[in-house]
Amino acid sequence: MPISSTPRMNTTPGQGAPPVNTRMALGVATTIFFMWGFLTCLNDILIPHLKAVFELNYARAMLVQFTFFGAYFLMSLPAGRLVAHLGYKKGIVAGLLIAGVGALGFWPAAELREYSAFLGALFVLATGITVLQVAANPYVALLGPVETSSSRLTLAQALNSLGTAIAPIFGGLLILGNTVKSADEINALSVAEQAAYRAAEAQSVQGPYIGLAIALALLALFVYLFRLPTLSESTEKVDDGPQQSYGAALRHRHLLFAVLGIFFYVGAEVSIGSFLVNYLSMPTIGGFTEQQATHYVSAYWTMAMIGRFAGSALLTRYSPRHMLALFAGINVVLLGATMASSGQVALYSVVAIGLFNSIMFPTIFALGIERLGPLTNKASSLLIMAIVGGALVPYLQGVLADHIGLQPSFILPLLCYGYVIFFGLVGARLPAATTRGG
Repeated sequence: MPISSTPRMNTTPGQGAPPVNTRMALGVATTIFFMWGFLTCLNDILIPHLKAVFELNYARAMLVQFTFFGAYFLMSLPAGRLVAHLGYKKGIVAGLLIAGVGALGFWPAAELREYSAFLGALFVLATGITVLQVAANPYVALLGPVETSSSRLTLAQALNSLGTAIAPIFGGLLILGNTVKSADEINALSVAEQAAYRAAEAQSVQGPYIGLAIALALLALFVYLFRLPTLSESTEKVDDGPQQSYGAALRHRHLLFAVLGIFFYVGAEVSIGSFLVNYLSMPTIGGFTEQQATHYVSAYWTMAMIGRFAGSALLTRYSPRHMLALFAGINVVLLGATMASSGQVALYSVVAIGLFNSIMFPTIFALGIERLGPLTNKASSLLIMAIVGGALVPYLQGVLADHIGLQPSFILPLLCYGYVIFFGLVGARLPAATTRGG
């Protein structure tokens, strides 16, 4: 079936209703990107907090990201079915509400003071974000001509980066504001002092996540009431025929390579962000307190936001494939610099990686679903499933850090960016015949 370069949209939801401005619809969608960026980046603050509270090694601390991003792998296909059944708009609403339930789970987790309870709440929250990713990424990519889908998705992801830039400061003040005591220090306190300490410690996590649960519920209500354009492209229809299967989608070479690209890119990005607080606290790198280090984590994600705004314009003029390979190559150089140096050189080179991360996720995603037509929904689910790289790569880097040291362990994300270079130069090429989606 021939694929139109511009998706067909029903912009008149009701009889006699005025058409919906697609720019306004894009604006609404970007608020979703902001929220899930904020929630995701809070993990970078939660990790050092829980690491200190439960006296974890690096590998066990990375179970936060393993659980969070593991949900993408386990729940992507169910999320794809849900979005196919509900449509993009109701799928976004469902994702927001599920994430809100997960945020509420932090209240009992903090009361119980059980690491496993925090991981359970994170899994539910991440399930909601998985639904949001499956619904919102292809929606934005399809909300206009295919030629500018990379630019449009990069612009939306810039608001995602705004959320990730704000979250470390927010989390640093509210979650890392208090100094976490060791087990020996807690045992040295009186019973009353221990109770007061644990209450303050619990509240430092409970308050922010209860507030986020309320914000998610209000955002879900807002999206539900807003008349988003309805895409009439067949991407929202459930069809399990042989021509519409996940296997059929993966037979498209560029999608298969894109799935691997998302896996390695997200793994590298999340791994670097997860270790930044501990890395910058090392005496040979920055020697900061954990709360001071959060400002540099914010800078890392702010650089990504700046890069996405600039990248959105650049991608309308230059080849997304070439830009992707160039930015990944620069990150390989920056990681090599931070591994081989100390002090300010190591500090600024690792923070600068955020700038060149900027275009990678939206560009890989847009190139992966390019000209897949009715297979777009299934391709989206597969690409979101590949975000499991954010679960596995940080954990593996944690194992490396425990055995060879934190600074040398950055060799793992460096290799991940090496694959992204390959994808941009070779893997993202479309076959000669791209006029059929199945």
